[in-house]
Amino acid sequence: MGCHADNAASGDGKGEAPELVYATAKDINDMNPHLYPGSMPAQGIVYESLVENTSEGIKPLLAESWEITEDGKVYTFKLRQGVVFHDGAPFNAKAVKLNMEAVQRNAGKHAWIKLSTKMKEIAVIDEYTVRLTLTETYYPTLLELSMTRPYVFLSPNDFVNGETKDGVAGYHGTGPYKLAEHVTEQFARFEANEQYWGGAPKIGKITAKVLPSGETTLLALQKGEVNFAFTDDRGADSVDVDAMERLVQTGDYQIVRSEPMNTKMIVANTSRMDSPVGEKAVREAIWHAVDRDAISKSIFNGTETPAETLFSANVNYADVPLQIRAYDPEKAKALLEQAGWKADAEGAPRAKEGKPLELKLYYDANSPSQKTQAEWLQAETLKLGMKLELVGEESNSIASRRASGDYDLLFNQTWGLAYDPQSTISAFASEASYLHSTSGIPQAEELYRKIDEVMVSIDEEARKALYADILTLVHSEAVFIPLTNGKVTVVASKNLKGITFKQTQYELPFEKLFFD
Repeated sequence: MGCHADNAASGDGKGEAPELVYATAKDINDMNPHLYPGSMPAQGIVYESLVENTSEGIKPLLAESWEITEDGKVYTFKLRQGVVFHDGAPFNAKAVKLNMEAVQRNAGKHAWIKLSTKMKEIAVIDEYTVRLTLTETYYPTLLELSMTRPYVFLSPNDFVNGETKDGVAGYHGTGPYKLAEHVTEQFARFEANEQYWGGAPKIGKITAKVLPSGETTLLALQKGEVNFAFTDDRGADSVDVDAMERLVQTGDYQIVRSEPMNTKMIVANTSRMDSPVGEKAVREAIWHAVDRDAISKSIFNGTETPAETLFSANVNYADVPLQIRAYDPEKAKALLEQAGWKADAEGAPRAKEGKPLELKLYYDANSPSQKTQAEWLQAETLKLGMKLELVGEESNSIASRRASGDYDLLFNQTWGLAYDPQSTISAFASEASYLHSTSGIPQAEELYRKIDEVMVSIDEEARKALYADILTLVHSEAVFIPLTNGKVTVVASKNLKGITFKQTQYELPFEKLFFD
């Protein structure tokens, strides 16, 4: 199999800046950074936040420094001077206030991020000093300010009638790349920001090319039509593991993997009391039907490791002793029998009070690994007398189902190492995320109360105890069924250097890449 991995790079030694072309299963969509349809890897190179989350902790980005009052309610940021938006507008305290207040006026949309519910005032102190005042102490404030969205900054010239919630007139951030061209469902091209405050990137152009994942992306890599693919912002696989390994064997490509970032899981909708999924015993039976070791080895070739709990022990506050529910089909059958789900005929679904044991499982149609896992689980649960109907949909459609509660089971993943446990746990009580997943359990109100408490706690020991209670509660109710601990995987041409990762699976530091 011959590869020409450097074809997609337009740099030819004649002065033209090199181009990186990456495969993406999804269009970049609406790049408005204060809403959520847009591609996070794309938004991550166009827009910036006040601070950055790194492996060494929170570091300066558009804010050079900050001070926090002793009660944790007031944050004063000194902004980086001389920064301009892509359209030439100045970045200053007024721009910060304008952007953050626009986000806050649409606070209902951002309820998943608790900071949006605690912002009391955004004040301009001078041209390069801004002060945030909260209604109460909130320890994850800096972490949430560092996220890819919504607290990032768009040129004031792009606002429509002073707002961003109903659409914007342009996509001008302060980041290392600017959007130059976008043809919906075909490609988006980004050009280096030559005036970037951190120095112009070495790769002059980045093109996100929309391609179906799997074989189509593999062929595009082989032909040199793209020279970069990665597991994207919602966990869909750009290229399957075996295909990536075959590319590496040609000598023209490399694979680079991050440290463990997240937990892939199946989310159960406990609020569906008209569905079998509303029963704890059914959820536990599904949990016991998952052969995580086999999934890790057979589907991911060991690149993802078996996950027995919602968070791995290296996540802050997550090293909590929890009951391990091992792969045990006989245990799963016993749970269903005890709960009254009886098998009346060989091969037919179990039934209870005339209702068959049938559920729908939604997976990302652009993710080969999710489809394979879904088929695997379908076969395993059929042996238990459970019928799983598999439905592949676009990730945006699945996200809408999660928010509306129109599902029994669906694939998802935790926010990831840098944001957890606070972000995923906050989402337990958010209508936009996991409220339907958690609201059907008997201890729902207790769960939500503890979530509120942990986010404002200033006592470290109390915070640990609250997190332990929260994690124990959702684990005992089998709400989030863990599968594997995931990593970000990059397959790239061998001559691409500087491949590193952020503390998140949602974006990559493209500005650090260069061709040798």
